[in-house]
Amino acid sequence: MADIIARLREDGIQKRVIEEGRGELPDFQDGTKATFHYRTLRSDEEGTVLDDSRVRGKPMELIIGKKFKLPVWETIVCTMREGEISQFCCDIKCPFSDGDGAGGWASWAGDQPAHWCPLTLRQHVVLYPLVAKSLRNIAAGKDPLEGQRHCCGIAQMHEHNSLGHADLDALQQNPQPLIFDIEMLKVENPGTYQQDPWAMTDEEKAKAVPVIHQEGNRLYREGRVKEAAAKYYDAIACLKNLQMKEQPGSPDWIQLDLQITPLLLNYCQCKLAAQEYYEVLDHCSSILNKYDDNVKAYFKRGKAHAAVWNAQEAQADFAKVLELDPALAPVVSRELRALEARIRQKDEEDRARFRGIFSH
Repeated sequence: MADIIARLREDGIQKRVIEEGRGELPDFQDGTKATFHYRTLRSDEEGTVLDDSRVRGKPMELIIGKKFKLPVWETIVCTMREGEISQFCCDIKCPFSDGDGAGGWASWAGDQPAHWCPLTLRQHVVLYPLVAKSLRNIAAGKDPLEGQRHCCGIAQMHEHNSLGHADLDALQQNPQPLIFDIEMLKVENPGTYQQDPWAMTDEEKAKAVPVIHQEGNRLYREGRVKEAAAKYYDAIACLKNLQMKEQPGSPDWIQLDLQITPLLLNYCQCKLAAQEYYEVLDHCSSILNKYDDNVKAYFKRGKAHAAVWNAQEAQADFAKVLELDPALAPVVSRELRALEARIRQKDEEDRARFRGIFSH
């Protein structure tokens, strides 16, 4: 362990073991899956917490050798045993060649040598704001790649004026050392676990989508709505990742979008069952902005509008359903009757409440 700590220190990383782990140190060959909880703190006097996976509700899963955008996490987790809890203070220093082959160090915040190149940087925490934004998007049920374009991380950081989070914007503008509290939950050898979609190759993603789709359908039929939604989300993420590599509006891009749409509608059905109506409104509207003849999107959006008391919007969506598919008249009539009954009930409750207020 002393050798490991010494090597980390040479690389600008300070490790402090809080609780020893179990067994021997895994060999962490490429393809090994490390599952861990993390807490990210600023290196200020207050130790301000930026992110906490326990608050997010899900631990981090990292596949060794998959070129994760924050390589320092791979560096530090490879020093940990299962059950170990450690704290790592990671500097923002980058090795570079001084031109004659000798190695040296340059501070990110300091002067850059004339031959400095972003591709030679050993970035410990400089890219953390972008990584954190993706992880926060995942926690919020959004596309983890939202807002990212086809360029390297450094270019993205310079290109974006805001990441949508004030704390990440501040860190992006003023990089500083970060502290990671890591609890290693589980280490799994290659081939002993089901690979997550984000860790797949493009070919693996394309082959996995129909399988994941069917798993989602099975889970939904069994009433396991939350798990079904997670499967649909994984399939959508696979296709979105592939779509990002195509020119928007190209035949391949459109074909992928047509595959995404039914999955997104299935995801919305799960969210309707979970009473997460505003997410349904957002997703169905995004579909209808592109495909204004999608009956299912109008119907699901109408149900969501009805659930949040947007009566006029619900009626308009249901009218559009009838226009596009008159055969759905019995279903639409049932939804409209239910909406009218709920509105009458709400009006009666409101009148009773007001009478109670003015009777005192």
